[in-house]
Amino acid sequence: MSKGKVENIKDKIDGNELDLSLSNLTEVPVKELAAFPKATVLDLSCNNLTILNPEFCSLTHLIKVDLSKNQLVCLPEEIWQLRNLQHLDLYNNKLKMLPLGFSQLKSLKWLDLKDNPLESTLAKAAGDCLDEKQCKQCASRVLQHMKVLQEEAEKERELKLLKEREREKKKEAKQREKEAREKEAQKKKKAEEKERKRKEYQAQMAALAAQEQPKKKKEEKKKRAAQNQGKKTASASVPKAKRSICSLFFSLLLKLLLLLIVGVASVIAVCQLTELRKEAFCVPLNVHFEETVRWAQGLEVVQQVIQKVSELRT
Repeated sequence: MSKGKVENIKDKIDGNELDLSLSNLTEVPVKELAAFPKATVLDLSCNNLTILNPEFCSLTHLIKVDLSKNQLVCLPEEIWQLRNLQHLDLYNNKLKMLPLGFSQLKSLKWLDLKDNPLESTLAKAAGDCLDEKQCKQCASRVLQHMKVLQEEAEKERELKLLKEREREKKKEAKQREKEAREKEAQKKKKAEEKERKRKEYQAQMAALAAQEQPKKKKEEKKKRAAQNQGKKTASASVPKAKRSICSLFFSLLLKLLLLLIVGVASVIAVCQLTELRKEAFCVPLNVHFEETVRWAQGLEVVQQVIQKVSELRT
């Protein structure tokens, strides 16, 4: 609004009252009105207002507002900001409902809602406003009615929030179940993949073992053959060693026997053919020798041998 129009509004101020009725307004000049906070009584009746902008609710200095005989179809939700409002005239508009924030106008003492197409419960609460007393009762009853509606709306909102939370919880639960299933499926897939790799590894090891089996058998065969050959060699060497020991023993025994015979023969010869035959140690030896000779001569075999020797001499 131009400076001239601001001055024009100033011209319409009378004390604390500002009269903008019959000004053919389609919109409330909120910024210009904010410049005059001392004008606590505002008359906007008989204009062409269809809505009140939310900015209108910033005029918290207002105590009395006349909006009668306009075309208002609704009031802003922010109307609760007009905490100092005591008198509100909404006669002859097109209002059907009031915003829930209306219940917070705790300073409101006077209200006129006549000639509005109000919904039935609100119209019943408002009643008639034919005099000062009825308009005051209207303000009280409407505030109470709107308070009940607000409480119901809050309950409904809380119920809605509760249901929304329940839906969110169910949604989260489903999401968790889905994630758990996906995780389980992933785990199962990994286990199957691991099992597949294990089987492949076992198959590779089996194939490798099958390839190595002939070599192992061949090596084992060679090893057994070598072991058998070693056993044969050992078994052959043991009897040979035994034979060698026996041969050595008999050879030594024979030598000892021969030596004994030679010794005995030497002693006998000495005792028979030398002058020592008359010695004391030779006498029993010669006796035994002669007895042995006579015994031997009595044997048939010895006689045959003596005969053969005699024949050879002749």
